[in-house]
Amino acid sequence: MPREVYGSDFQFLPRSEVLSFEEITRLARIFVGLGVQKLRLTGGEPLLRAQLPSLISMLSELRVELALTTNGSLLEKQAAALKAAGLKRVTVSLDALDQATFSRMADVELPVSSVLNGIAEALRVGLGVKINCVVRRGINEHAVVDLARHFRNSSTVVRFIEFMDVGITNGWNLQQVVSAREIVAAIDAEFPLEPLDPNYAGEVASRYRYRDNSGEIGIITSVTQPFCATCSRARLSAEGQLYTCLFAASGFNLRQQLRNGDTDAQLTEAISEVWRARRDAYSEQRSARTHSLRRIEMSYIGG
Repeated sequence: MPREVYGSDFQFLPRSEVLSFEEITRLARIFVGLGVQKLRLTGGEPLLRAQLPSLISMLSELRVELALTTNGSLLEKQAAALKAAGLKRVTVSLDALDQATFSRMADVELPVSSVLNGIAEALRVGLGVKINCVVRRGINEHAVVDLARHFRNSSTVVRFIEFMDVGITNGWNLQQVVSAREIVAAIDAEFPLEPLDPNYAGEVASRYRYRDNSGEIGIITSVTQPFCATCSRARLSAEGQLYTCLFAASGFNLRQQLRNGDTDAQLTEAISEVWRARRDAYSEQRSARTHSLRRIEMSYIGG
């Protein structure tokens, strides 16, 4: 979250406007009833939420895959409790291994070693781990091969993500996008790759394996090879807004319906209507005109 926007005087939501754990779990149960098979806790930074293991424990009772995306800053301290509560895997944002590049990308005064220690602890307690690296030309494209090298011969998959214009505060421009083709070529030149089939329909990352069987990587190509037509993700914000696209400008207020006393059946129908009516295809339609439109920040609804 850019410090020039979210400084020390920024007024965050009062707790009364944020969904309670019970409200989150109730909505999650309804989504699971509609066919959702995976739940992911994102942010902002979800490990800042007080008593998070309690929410994970509640969600784990829904018997679906449960994951979490984090910047890793608090992971070393919390990994054991998260695992004990029922979390299965974590995705850690890590855009470089060298401190200077890491600090520039993350815009935080955090030792990269603390993120690496968090990853090690997550693996130690039995959590599955993936790494997300956003690649931005002129800043961290040199880190791509370093990250691939570091996590080869391990169970940890690094997913390289084309720099996306999520929200309006990340200074996006097309010239800073390092394409999937360039990323694959850079890694393949040192560690030969070959493509793999998707694990499941609608998987957002294109998969590649190292030809020497030393692991795999993923590439997320929202800019150069959009996948809007197969997207199956919905997002629920902390204040109960339902979004059907990462690039959405507005959401549907489920918190209001929850607190107005709607039944599960009424909530199920409301969610179904929103999903049936969705026409999101921002990445396929991206242009100078669409890029200028207001969009929700990724720190608000997660990736």
